[in-house]
Amino acid sequence: MTANNVLIALSSSLLLLLIGLIFLWVPTDAVLGVSQRIFYYHVPLAWVGFLAFGLVFLSSVLYLAKGSKTANILAYSAAETGILFISLALLTGIIWSKAVWGVWWTWAPQQTTTLILWLIYIAYMMLRSYGPLGNQGSRYAAVLGIIGFFDVPIVYMAGKWWRDIHPEAVIGPLAEDGSLESSMALTLLLGVAAFTLLFIYLLRIRYTQHHHQELILELERHYD
Repeated sequence: MTANNVLIALSSSLLLLLIGLIFLWVPTDAVLGVSQRIFYYHVPLAWVGFLAFGLVFLSSVLYLAKGSKTANILAYSAAETGILFISLALLTGIIWSKAVWGVWWTWAPQQTTTLILWLIYIAYMMLRSYGPLGNQGSRYAAVLGIIGFFDVPIVYMAGKWWRDIHPEAVIGPLAEDGSLESSMALTLLLGVAAFTLLFIYLLRIRYTQHHHQELILELERHYD
């Protein structure tokens, strides 16, 4: 089996297991009720979106410092894939908001800063598609990718800096010990693993496609 086959098989298996755990194992939240189960999708999707944009940041720094084509392609591929996960994180958050608070959107700090992050990377993709060709366009995109990443820690810290009705952090340095019951924490970690593997699979696919596209363009330039 190829690496991609292994990744998609593992991620698919974990996602199926995740569904089973969500509906058959974890307890129903005493306050939020059944709607809280979307949490096991919402948080891992957001985590993977942040991971993707962290990769954009690192790859962009490497591209500007070294001029690495591999880093440039990786940044582009990670941004594309990250937008997918952040879009799904926003969507699940909107659905959860409607179920819990009766409105689709509350302009809560974490909602708003996540929307800003999404818009930054939409701008990144537009710059990639419609900006200057060649190295100049790639450098512009790298600068935007670096600047845009700084919204990621702002999204995470927003719940602490501007407390509102949005739930507090349950993972990471801001999470309190024992904030999640053990079965809930295990299910959440499984979701993080499942979506991270899916992200790696999709990233590899997009990287390969962009790499082949670059090779074709080089051949075209060579024979023109």
